[in-house]
Amino acid sequence: MTQDADRSVSVPRVFCIGRNYVEHAREMKSELPTAPVIFLKPASCLVPVGQAVHFPRHGRELHHEAELVVRIGRAGRDVPKSEALSLVDGVTLGLDLTMRDVQAELKQKGLPWEKAKAFDESAPIGAFTAYGPSLDLHDVVFTCRVNGEVRQEGRTRDMIFDVETLIAEVSGIWALRPGDLIYTGTPAGVGPLAVGDRVAVASEKLGGFSWEIVASG
Repeated sequence: MTQDADRSVSVPRVFCIGRNYVEHAREMKSELPTAPVIFLKPASCLVPVGQAVHFPRHGRELHHEAELVVRIGRAGRDVPKSEALSLVDGVTLGLDLTMRDVQAELKQKGLPWEKAKAFDESAPIGAFTAYGPSLDLHDVVFTCRVNGEVRQEGRTRDMIFDVETLIAEVSGIWALRPGDLIYTGTPAGVGPLAVGDRVAVASEKLGGFSWEIVASG
């Protein structure tokens, strides 16, 4: 497998999936979804490896959410599950950073979550591994560590909705474009990050990537 970092920050859209692991939905005291929960982040959210993440100024509780990320390599609309993986050209790990205190306030008021989920630098992204049939997306194990301590362990076989289902669902609403990213959801174990922390995601199949949390200027 080969990795490339160049295309990871040149994308039309970042689609994110919420509540895609049973135990994470339970830890958030959320109902299990009957269809994929989809939200978007702008490309300004992406932080490639080698750059720091600035702690947001509009909240207090920044949480890590480690995720498998797939990159779309060719356009598609209303893609059937049986053909979904043919659109994937790259796979990596990333973080869906969340301002948990802001999210809780927005939830309580029944308001959209963009302030909690789609702020600048909220989607650190690793270098991509080229996707091929030898990479089983149903059997990727990954971890999230903060300052060396394991916080999350994910197994893609535990997803409520697999990658094929996610691609089919997203493409039924938006015409997928080359470069689009899909963050596929996070397992249980999400938790806080502070200035000075180093958060790392890793998988034997995809490699390891880390970012330092620094104070905002």
